[in-house]
Amino acid sequence: MDKGILCAGRVYCDLNFSGMDQLPRLGRELFAEEMSMHAGGGAFITASYVAALGKPASLMGRLPCAPFAGIIEQEAQQQRVDLRESVTAIGGSPQLTVAMAMAGDRAFLTSRQGPALPDDHAARMTAMAERSALTHLHISELSTLLEYPSLVAQARRAGFTVSLDCAWDDACLDHPDIAALVSQVDVFLPNESEMQRLASNGVNSDCAPMTVVKQGAAGATVHVAGRQTHAAAVPCTVVDTIGAGDAFNAGFLCAWLARQSLSQCLSVGNRCGALAVGRRGGAGKLPDLHHLLGDARSRQSY
Repeated sequence: MDKGILCAGRVYCDLNFSGMDQLPRLGRELFAEEMSMHAGGGAFITASYVAALGKPASLMGRLPCAPFAGIIEQEAQQQRVDLRESVTAIGGSPQLTVAMAMAGDRAFLTSRQGPALPDDHAARMTAMAERSALTHLHISELSTLLEYPSLVAQARRAGFTVSLDCAWDDACLDHPDIAALVSQVDVFLPNESEMQRLASNGVNSDCAPMTVVKQGAAGATVHVAGRQTHAAAVPCTVVDTIGAGDAFNAGFLCAWLARQSLSQCLSVGNRCGALAVGRRGGAGKLPDLHHLLGDARSRQSY
């Protein structure tokens, strides 16, 4: 049975603006060439790529209130992402992100509302471990782990392995508990800028058993027990970098759970990331990516 991934974290409705040669400035109006509205947040994007890779993918979070929840539900159905472990916010301000992409980079303005996860998330994980093929919990941002510091321990009791992405948040990167929380997970997946910032807070590449540093056009590097494995990026034309790190996470983790070598894991992650930057928005309608994981008979144990 294929090992699946439960992605936990905040779920947003993204308003994606692109085709700009500068970012907005106070007192002036700026016009984008393109705008689209999609399901967003690292948990949703990673789950979408996991499903596209042919693995069971489930999302545990709190969907933004109506009418935006409908956008997430429609895209989840298209992407084959299971939403049964998510709940929908009732009333209040919607959880939205304005994403602006230009010059190979992006900026975000986000409204983060209410709790990230369902109140009964621990019970949900236990039930899933008993009835499904899900074996791994991916936490999509530091803020969710800080909000639920017992989440890793709860996942362990349910029998899950655990990974953690970072997601830039000044308050989280500077939080005094981050090093201790990161040390609890199996795989930590920051990007290079986040890793540099975390170093000033006592978090280094040996803080977690495995740290995978995403380096954009320079590829990615895995750090395990003082040893490094690097893989170059896949040459591609950059259209929009939104969701590239989340796509990489899906590729790396699916290969890792399939016990491929670290070099193969990096290769699959980089290929997913390259696909992501060649597209507008975070996930959208993804193609079938089964072939990226290769022939199971050729896999090597790491």
